[in-house]
Amino acid sequence: MAATSATLTQRIRDREPVLGTFVSLGSPAVTNLLACAGYDYLLIDLEHGAGSETVLQNQLFAAEAEGVATMVRTETFDRIRIGRVLDLGATAIMLPRVDSAEQASEAVAHLHYPPDGDRGVAASNRARRWSMRTDPFVQTNREVAAIVQIESVEAVRDVERIAAVPGVDALFVGPSDLSHSLGVPGDLDAPAFGEAVDAVLAAARANDVAAGILAATPERARAFVADGFTLMVLSADVNMLAGAARDALARTRQ
Repeated sequence: MAATSATLTQRIRDREPVLGTFVSLGSPAVTNLLACAGYDYLLIDLEHGAGSETVLQNQLFAAEAEGVATMVRTETFDRIRIGRVLDLGATAIMLPRVDSAEQASEAVAHLHYPPDGDRGVAASNRARRWSMRTDPFVQTNREVAAIVQIESVEAVRDVERIAAVPGVDALFVGPSDLSHSLGVPGDLDAPAFGEAVDAVLAAARANDVAAGILAATPERARAFVADGFTLMVLSADVNMLAGAARDALARTRQ
């Protein structure tokens, strides 16, 4: 059964294995199609994806119509970017390129209403059911999950302190950025990449937070799960569409 957004937050914190995919095309129809496929959650990408905040709300509707949870990767971890996404109804936020514990602390603060953070307080938005949600604002703070991306040599060096920041729910390895930063672009079998992954997993375990990673293939995803990752992202809508299109064309021409 698909999880709701609130359940996704708890499943991440419980380090229960959850499997999602990137939604990069900015299409509510594609979002709904993937929701129908049965993923535990969909990760809507505002950093590298074709979509924007303009279409995000309809993408959230499209996933939730099928009872599927959503996570949103913001363009940056700036306060205004995070706040707008949260006000649209997102409850799990992936924070890109966090290189230090200080940056992680700043980013997490933007996810929470005062006194826990500095999220802007407003009732006339979807997050507050258009002013019809009347419980205290601070009560919603525990509903929001913070997923911090580890994508650089600097982040790996500081990963233990990053994992210890209050409010961090998961560390998420970005394989492409991290492998490039390590000087082994795209080589996920390189010793340097393996050592970095081990450091992330160790920091996550030591601080009782989840560890996540993007896998390009089901085989790679299963290997990452065996390593100890629980927050899995399998490929992306654009990669699956491109792969299926190429495969169908090649097989037909044969």
